[in-house]
Amino acid sequence: MVVVAEMNSGNRRFVVATHGHCFDGLCSAVVFSHLARELSGAADFEYVACGYGPGQNGVDPAKLVGIDNAILDYRFSASDKLTWYFDHHVSAFPTDGERTAYAASAGETPRRFFHDGAYSSCTKLIADIAASSFGLDFSRFDELVRWADIIDSARFPSAEMAVARAEPALQLMTVVEHQGDDAFLTRMVPRLSHASLEEVATAKDIQLAYQPLRDQNSRFVDLVKANASERGPVVLVDLLHEKIDVATKFVTYALYPDRAYSVVLTRARDKAKISVGYNPWCKAPRTHDIAQICEKYGGGGHPVVGAVSLKPDDTGAVRSIAAEIVAALEAPAAGR
Repeated sequence: MVVVAEMNSGNRRFVVATHGHCFDGLCSAVVFSHLARELSGAADFEYVACGYGPGQNGVDPAKLVGIDNAILDYRFSASDKLTWYFDHHVSAFPTDGERTAYAASAGETPRRFFHDGAYSSCTKLIADIAASSFGLDFSRFDELVRWADIIDSARFPSAEMAVARAEPALQLMTVVEHQGDDAFLTRMVPRLSHASLEEVATAKDIQLAYQPLRDQNSRFVDLVKANASERGPVVLVDLLHEKIDVATKFVTYALYPDRAYSVVLTRARDKAKISVGYNPWCKAPRTHDIAQICEKYGGGGHPVVGAVSLKPDDTGAVRSIAAEIVAALEAPAAGR
């Protein structure tokens, strides 16, 4: 369902489909909305939260009903309704057809498409394009861009910092990951457009929403401790026996600092998920492209982090795929 904010019939209508339940997806929507207003004047926005669950391989074209339609931080769609695209995932193009459609229109007016898999966050990509291609000053969003970049690239000083989440920005990140649907985006994008990240993150409603999630984070750490096993350079954590709404990232990196990779199996109400990541704080170099590994099973991501989603009752298939991923990560990379 698309949540529609109050509309002014004289304003230009934008539909913004962005990665839902994701801090970078939210921040991308904030920065893009500012870009759209700067270029188009008065505008109204509808926000669509996109996920990577089973069968979710792209944005439903039926949701692209604006005068302008944007996809941010999510897989490309070849729909002729799409007018803006920004993404930094190396797995942005599910098929050669999407890649060809992107290449045919990238950077052109009125269809403006921008993809760069070298970027550590989509938020920073949008801000940089706004400056380089459109001459706009987005310095008011510097703190938002900085945190989106830190979070999406896991460039924390330590894994312990990412797990403890003492900083307000990381507490907001946790709330976004849990609540970031259409309605949440519709409320939060305007707030982050007009107030500082610190003000929003420390607001009473955000802190109240974070408190129960903090307790769930602590329980998740205990579950990882009880269910982790070491497989050479890989830490495997099988939590499929639980239904988990909050899966704290980076726990395996903090608990197993010398292991290069983690493979974590979780199950929620709507999907089972295999989360795969490279530990940026370990001493071993990364020798595998995680996005390429996950793409073999219908998932994707970045060279350093990725995921595969299946139906929540497909636990046998989840474990089988996870075993293959662990074996791939244990083996020497091709050409090495």
